[in-house]
Amino acid sequence: MRRRTPPPPSPLPQRDGVDPVRVRLPAEGPWATVRDHLVERLSGAPEGTVAELFDAGLVVGADGRPVPPDAPYRPGSYVWFHRRLPPEVPVPFPLLVHYRDEHIVVADKPHFLATTPRGGHVTQTALARLRRELGVPTLTAAHRLDRLTAGLVLFTVRPAERGAYQTLFRDRRVHKTYEAVAPYDPALALPRTVRSRIVKERGVLTARETEGEANAVSHIEVLGHRPEPARGPARPPGTGATPVPALARYRLTPTTGQTHQLRVHMTALGVPILGDPLYPTITGPVPAGDFRCPLQLLARELAFTDPFTGREHRFRSTRTLTAWTSYPDWAAGR
Repeated sequence: MRRRTPPPPSPLPQRDGVDPVRVRLPAEGPWATVRDHLVERLSGAPEGTVAELFDAGLVVGADGRPVPPDAPYRPGSYVWFHRRLPPEVPVPFPLLVHYRDEHIVVADKPHFLATTPRGGHVTQTALARLRRELGVPTLTAAHRLDRLTAGLVLFTVRPAERGAYQTLFRDRRVHKTYEAVAPYDPALALPRTVRSRIVKERGVLTARETEGEANAVSHIEVLGHRPEPARGPARPPGTGATPVPALARYRLTPTTGQTHQLRVHMTALGVPILGDPLYPTITGPVPAGDFRCPLQLLARELAFTDPFTGREHRFRSTRTLTAWTSYPDWAAGR
């Protein structure tokens, strides 16, 4: 089997912890110039974006020199450039580093912070922030948490070692546990292991369960519950008191990693996780900068054997779920 030649190193440095865009020109195509190809490739960008990049000399080749606007198209060659990024609202919560050595960094991510650059979240991501704060431009993520989920994320220091850590997740040799706050249903028999088939279609916000062989397995148990307060005389108007519903704190242990798996399984059991904007129904978009009512899902524990040092690692998040520790404070943002 012929091995693919790796791309040349980037001639551009990172900017704000974000890598430049690398484009490999396809082997075949109708384009006469590099610019023609980028105009088609970046057709979704604002009008004039490609012209501005070339006019400013921001599109460079492997030698680091600006590519002229009329440079002929050369199949298989590479060009790099930095995207012009719109301002992002800073996520005003600390990104905690639990552990760091020459191989890995384990961080405790807050709610609302994406793990890696994607869509409209680029500089305000855990990866970009850690690269800037730790001064480690080679840092990469070994796995990913949803932006709305808080908790532990594993990053690798050396790009050549990333595959070994990703293999741990692929082969289910990483033990992960989550905690969630959701309604309490005394009729729901727990603990139990939920098995189902989950599919997530491109362009669709939510995942769904469907018929077929199970590809998603989650063990769910109750760590504690708070029954709904006994009904008494109605509170006088204007007291401002927030009634606390019957809630439970759940431990969720997935043995597979389908998109939104835990959120889908909890919803299927009739106890959707508090603060979920997608399940059981999609709510309206939250304005940028609205950090109220975070999804009450936390990646609590991460345990594995380091493939390079042989060290047994077990990490535990120190974050709390506000709806459990102070439901009125969490509910005040709704």
